[in-house]
Amino acid sequence: MSGRKVFMIVTLLCMAAGVTLAQRGWRGMHDISVDRKGVPTWDYDQNFPSDSFTFVRVEFDSYFGRAGGGGWLTDYPDSDLNFSLRLQQLTSLKVNPDPKTMRLTDDELFDYPFLYMIEPGGMVLSDEEVAALRKYCLNGGFLMIDDFWGDDQYENVRYELEKVFPDRKPFEVPLSHEIFHIVYDLKEKPQVPALRSVQRGQTWEYARDGSDTRNPDYRAITDDNDRIMVFICHNTDLGDGWEREGEDKYYFDEFSVKKAYPMGINIVTYAMTH
Repeated sequence: MSGRKVFMIVTLLCMAAGVTLAQRGWRGMHDISVDRKGVPTWDYDQNFPSDSFTFVRVEFDSYFGRAGGGGWLTDYPDSDLNFSLRLQQLTSLKVNPDPKTMRLTDDELFDYPFLYMIEPGGMVLSDEEVAALRKYCLNGGFLMIDDFWGDDQYENVRYELEKVFPDRKPFEVPLSHEIFHIVYDLKEKPQVPALRSVQRGQTWEYARDGSDTRNPDYRAITDDNDRIMVFICHNTDLGDGWEREGEDKYYFDEFSVKKAYPMGINIVTYAMTH
């Protein structure tokens, strides 16, 4: 369900191993609201907002802007709206239908336990943002980083995260880790390319620096109790799997249903239960 069309996956088997996404009526639904890009809304108790999960996207500065193919606005708002809808449909979580964006220095940051950061390959964090992110994570917050490709972009992310956690290094997360199995039992680390790459016959995306990006790279930074605080999704684009789900049936079946949503739901479930 992109900004152009809305499609239904639907039925939930509620937060158990073996949960499956089922596709119904690929021809779609009617647009409900222009502002929501056709994504329907649902009721939740606005008197107790802290009882509902809210998808929060991080705003950040980047040394290459939108013209260079990057930036925090990538896939916005379609991916955030679609993922919130599917999370509400496919799990037992209470979900706020209205995702948010905010900077790391926002006064409301600590009201939300989950943050999403996309295309951070050119990210530049200020000293204030570094301090805020460190405090947020060490106080129980969770950061998911998604959609950046190649060695150069990873090196920039590693450099920025080293300012946040100078004494903690990202490490490769093995497939045996519970984050790959907590709801959906994934048999491989999912790699989701952009729709345009799939339409060219690729299952990966080219990196600006020409490095090999054919294998997804999932890394993490943990706290003193081995809880993941930062989950890094490198050489994959889960957000495009959410954003583009209604634009191409093959892409929807093979990448949105089988990879992007299961991995995303696993990540959120891990974050909210640890």
